[in-house]
Amino acid sequence: MNNNKNKHKKHTEVFQSFNIIVFGGDGDLALRKIFPAIFHREQDGQLLCPYNIVAITRNKPEETKFSEELIRFLKLTAEEHTTEYSILAFAKKVKLIQAADASVALYQDLANYLNQFPDYQNIYYFSTPSSAFGPIAQTLKEAGLVNQSSKVVLEKPLGNSLESSKKINNDITKAFNEHQIYRIDHYLGKETVQNLMVLRFANNLFERAWDSEHIDNIQITVSESLGVEKRAAYYDNSGALLDMVQNHLLQLLCLVAMEPPHTLEADEVRNEKLKVLRALRPLNRKSVQTDSVKGQYTRGVVKGQEVQSYLEDIEKFNSKTETFVALKTYVDNWRWKDVPFYLRTGKRMSKRYSEIVINFKEVRHNIFPSKEKLNSNKLIIRLQPEERIELVQMTKIPGPGGYRYKPIALKLDYLDSFKERFPEAYERLIIDVIRGNQTLFMSQDELITAWTWIESVTNSWKANNQANILYEAGTWGPGDLIMDEGTTWITKTWRE
Repeated sequence: MNNNKNKHKKHTEVFQSFNIIVFGGDGDLALRKIFPAIFHREQDGQLLCPYNIVAITRNKPEETKFSEELIRFLKLTAEEHTTEYSILAFAKKVKLIQAADASVALYQDLANYLNQFPDYQNIYYFSTPSSAFGPIAQTLKEAGLVNQSSKVVLEKPLGNSLESSKKINNDITKAFNEHQIYRIDHYLGKETVQNLMVLRFANNLFERAWDSEHIDNIQITVSESLGVEKRAAYYDNSGALLDMVQNHLLQLLCLVAMEPPHTLEADEVRNEKLKVLRALRPLNRKSVQTDSVKGQYTRGVVKGQEVQSYLEDIEKFNSKTETFVALKTYVDNWRWKDVPFYLRTGKRMSKRYSEIVINFKEVRHNIFPSKEKLNSNKLIIRLQPEERIELVQMTKIPGPGGYRYKPIALKLDYLDSFKERFPEAYERLIIDVIRGNQTLFMSQDELITAWTWIESVTNSWKANNQANILYEAGTWGPGDLIMDEGTTWITKTWRE
C-alpha cells in the first residue's frame, strides 16, 4: 500500500447523482482501473453525491469470486490509511447484472434497477470490444434507458480502420448525441500531459521558443518491455500502429503542436488539436520507405530474463503483424515548417517508459576555447513510469582548468515537488465524464482525421508489401533507420 499519510483535499463541488454502468464489468480493465478510480475519488471526498455502480457481465456472475478480485485490486492501490471497512463497503456497492448479449429482454434486470433512480444521470461505460458498441447502444435506446442526461464512455480501439470507425460512430449516434459521447484515451489524463498546457501557455520562456526557428526536432516514445501477454488475439489484428500510434501518440503530438486555444473550453481545445491532425503530412508509397519502419521482436533478453519471439508468444508462426513502429512526419503549417516529429513505440523493448522530448537547436556559435561539442537544450517530459520534467542545459564543470562543461538536467520530479498522492489518469477522466467536461476526450472529427492519416501509412505499407524488420527483444528496435543525419534518439545520447 502507498505510504502517503497526507490528509485528503477537501472538495466542495457536488455532482448530479449518477449511476455508472460498466459493460464488461468483470473484465481486466474494469477491475484494475475503472472501479479503483471511482473508489479513490470517493476516498478523496470528491464524490459527495449519491451514486450507484453496476457491472454488466456476459457470463453468470460468480459474486464471491468477483468480490475477492475487486477487493484484491482495491488493496493493491489503496493508501496506508485506507481502512479495510471502506474497501469492503465499496466492493458491496458494485451490483452485478448478467446480460449475455444485447437484447431488450436481457436488459430488463438493468432497466428495473435503473428505474429506481429516475433523477440520476446514467453513465454507460463500454469496456468491451468495439464490435459490441453499436448493439449495446441500440439496445439501451430500445429499452428506454437513454435520455438527454445519459452519457456513454467508449474505450479504444474505436474500430480497426476508417470505415469500421465510421460505422461504429454511426451506430452509436443512433442512440447518443455527440455531446453525450466520451471517447477515452487514458494518456490524456496523465498529470504530465495535463501540465503540457501549463508548461507551454503559462511560461513565456517556452512559448516564445516553441516553433521551427528554435526547435530542431521532437521525439515521442512509448516503449514497453512486456510482450503481448493476454492480448494476443486482439494485438495480432491491430499491431503497434493501430494499438498505440492511432490514439496515444497522435494525441500527444497534437498537444505538443497545437496553437493556443482561445479558452480551455472543450470545443476550443479539440478544434486546435483537429487543426494539427489536418496539417499532418500523409505518407505515400515513396516516403513510407524512408520515413517509416515496422518491426517484429525475436527472442532476446529483457531485464535479465530470456524471452520468446512474438511468433512463439502468439503461437502463430506466419503472422506479419508489427510489434514496433517508428515514423517521421511533419506538421505542415507556419509554426512547424520542416521540423520532423519522430514517433516510436514497440513491445519487448529495453525499458518501459513514455516521454516527449523537445530538442532545441544548437547555439549559433561556440565561443569557448575547447571547441567541444555544445549539446543542444532538451525539454524532456516523462509520462511513465515516473512523472517528471527535465530541462537539459550546458553547465560548467566545477574547478580550475578552463571552461569544461557538460549537460545537466534541471528536474521537476512530481513525487519530490508535490507531497501528495497523484490521482491516476482514469480518476481524472471519469470525474470529467461525471461533470460533463469533454476537453480531454476525442471528438468524432479528430478520430476520423486521425484514421485518415493512419491509413496513408497502412495503405502505403500494403502497396509496397513492406516487410517487418526483425529486432531482438530487449533492444531499442530498428527506429534509427528513419533518423536524419546527425540525429539520434534521446535514449542513446542522454538516458544511457
